[in-house]
Amino acid sequence: MTSDLTAIRRTVSRWKKGSEGPVLIGGPVTSEPERALEKTKADIAVVGEAELTLNELLELGLSKSDSPSENDLKNVQGIAYRGEAGIVFTGLRPVMARSIYDSLVPSTEIITDYPLYRSARVYVEVLRGCSNYHRTTLSLQHTCSGCDLCQEGSLEERYYCPDGIPPGCGYCSVPSLYGPPRSRFVNRVVNEVRGLLDKGVRRLVLSAPGFLDYGRDLLVEPQPLTDPRHPEPNYGAIEGLLSELNKLDAIAEGKASLMIENIKGNLVTERAAKVLGRYLKGTPVNIGFETGSAEHSLRLGRSSTPRENLTAIRRLRHAGMKPYAYFIHGLPGQTSVTVSETVKTIDTSVEAGASRIILYRFQSLPMSAFQNEPGAPPASRDPLSKGIQDAARRANRRLKENLLGTEIDVVIAEPYDRDRRFHVAYPMLHGPVVLVEGVEVSAGDVFRVVVEELVSDRIVKGRPVDAMF
Repeated sequence: MTSDLTAIRRTVSRWKKGSEGPVLIGGPVTSEPERALEKTKADIAVVGEAELTLNELLELGLSKSDSPSENDLKNVQGIAYRGEAGIVFTGLRPVMARSIYDSLVPSTEIITDYPLYRSARVYVEVLRGCSNYHRTTLSLQHTCSGCDLCQEGSLEERYYCPDGIPPGCGYCSVPSLYGPPRSRFVNRVVNEVRGLLDKGVRRLVLSAPGFLDYGRDLLVEPQPLTDPRHPEPNYGAIEGLLSELNKLDAIAEGKASLMIENIKGNLVTERAAKVLGRYLKGTPVNIGFETGSAEHSLRLGRSSTPRENLTAIRRLRHAGMKPYAYFIHGLPGQTSVTVSETVKTIDTSVEAGASRIILYRFQSLPMSAFQNEPGAPPASRDPLSKGIQDAARRANRRLKENLLGTEIDVVIAEPYDRDRRFHVAYPMLHGPVVLVEGVEVSAGDVFRVVVEELVSDRIVKGRPVDAMF
């Protein structure tokens, strides 16, 4: 991730002490490839979608642990490398067609090389890309001419902005890096999940920038899905995916859990909430507010309004899910008015049924509309941001107190390094870290515990009630 530059640099340094092989880096951190190579001292940066690029590099000799020649590298799209005259960026590779993307088969064998894979959340990508091709009007680098194509144009017209403003929410780089949504077919996802379950994975997350975009791209093909509001969710595709996954033995028997993460509030219709609740009851789901101000939300380029998000929380809660509300402090355009409205919305979201408030500090991301904006200072140094932080902490404290006395299923991870009497455990359906005392356990064991004590904002203590599996 973009915030991992220091960790990457340390890893590269350690690698180069014992190997002459080249170092590749990828992921969002390489969306500013020249800086990524300079800071990390890696040899090649893969930018954007990596699969086809990696295949080319392997064919050029990387599979033999040799770095391809500069003459070969200059013809590979989607990379930056160290050339004789300095760092060279070959430009972004075009976004993969859905048929190519869906033909790629991720490995399920390599998961066992990760520590604690039995208790960790393991992500299975169900779609790539984002449908929000709205644009922000808050960018200092670009001036919006008010053509309104990104709000009212055809699907093709929304793809390009005549003013050069990157698509999506101003702080986000997903549409720029990965393009519009492309969904994987159900059998591809089911086979991957089955393979991970066979390896002993307990907690699975269906990964997508917006889960309710799943299958919407099929409704508009061959046009790109660049409208975050229309058409409505592809209910048949979503139900088909979730029903097949819930038939897998480990999930059907409660030995493994299935979760989703982010959804766009404006797509949470009554029908969508019922479908999600039918197959994912009791699981968390994230609704991005970022701001509680309707005007600020519009100017950021958001796809849904705060009011729509509150409605989504009520519908999801009624369907038996646990919605989490996301906010960001220090965003461009933040004022005393937007902060006051955000504080009020945090409280209202809890009243509506939010199970947790998640707060981030704004950081500018390469290839986003705000890439040249200064990052926000810590909330402790900004009175406006501190108001949002205090509201979030108050809300979460109240919500954690509601956990006392409740029973939850947890999966054991490892001994607690600060007090070896305890084991660290993670809720099967997400939630705070749970410290479990006085049990003979191994990593991957699942227990039911009753929550007895709040240790901190992120940790609780639980007493075992029953060993399940």
